[in-house]
Amino acid sequence: RSSYSCCYFVLPCCFFDFHGKYSRRQSKKTQYREYLDFVAQVGSVCGFHVEEDCLRIPSTKRVSFVGKSRTYAAVERARINQQITQFINSRRTCAVATCDRRVGFNPEHHCGGLCKEAGSEPPEDETETAGTIWMPGFQPREKVEQIRNCASLPRDFVDEVVLNVANLLLNAAPQKSCSDKQGENMNTWNQGESLSLREVAEHLNKETLKKLKSEYGGLQTLLKNNHQVFEILNGRVHIRDWRKEKPPSKTKPEVKRRLSAEAFKTRLCWFFIHHPDGCSLPSEACPYAHGTEELR
Repeated sequence: RSSYSCCYFVLPCCFFDFHGKYSRRQSKKTQYREYLDFVAQVGSVCGFHVEEDCLRIPSTKRVSFVGKSRTYAAVERARINQQITQFINSRRTCAVATCDRRVGFNPEHHCGGLCKEAGSEPPEDETETAGTIWMPGFQPREKVEQIRNCASLPRDFVDEVVLNVANLLLNAAPQKSCSDKQGENMNTWNQGESLSLREVAEHLNKETLKKLKSEYGGLQTLLKNNHQVFEILNGRVHIRDWRKEKPPSKTKPEVKRRLSAEAFKTRLCWFFIHHPDGCSLPSEACPYAHGTEELR
């Protein structure tokens, strides 16, 4: 409904209808195929020649739809708008009726008997709704989307949070020793303690939490972005021990091996600078630079 000249591309993933989760209606098809058919139907109802394509991407959900041309002339827009409104209303009222039946409610009383399949007569108030471009209550997203994945946060702020959380984990319990026996020498390195995300959040000040709350994922996203320092397992935050990381596989494709080699020593080692015991790896084995003189 954006404009008559609008084209679209859609890659269906999660099973949602216009007003909630998609409810299956055909048991003879897989849920994915049935949902794909529904998405294609939406394009057809909206007056598009719908084309289906399978993308070459590493995903189980790779069937896409493209609408590049219309099935009607521009002068017929009002009729198609009414058809779209009728279709959306039929999906909405059926969804409400299905929900109400689950709790023993009479759908006739709730939707006034409008729970009909697409193609039936429009409800009385539909002519008025069809005259509007969008459905009542619809809020399209802004033309320019704000980046909210913690990537746009000031570097100084991120560094401060990372240091605070790391010190919290290191001081959360008596130091744990991880011993590697090399001849008669014992090398101990403080791994710190693990804490839940809730416990970590409770130790951060309100201003920090408020700033993180405006970002999608918040604290968890910030910590995951700092893969060098932290790992999150089952909702608990740990200091990453690089001695336990698997060495790069020799069977990796040439391109991935080359990219991995090119990224070696391109950033400073956080542990070398901030950890009280330094880095757990010797300089030659650490993928990060132990000092500016090692930076590539």
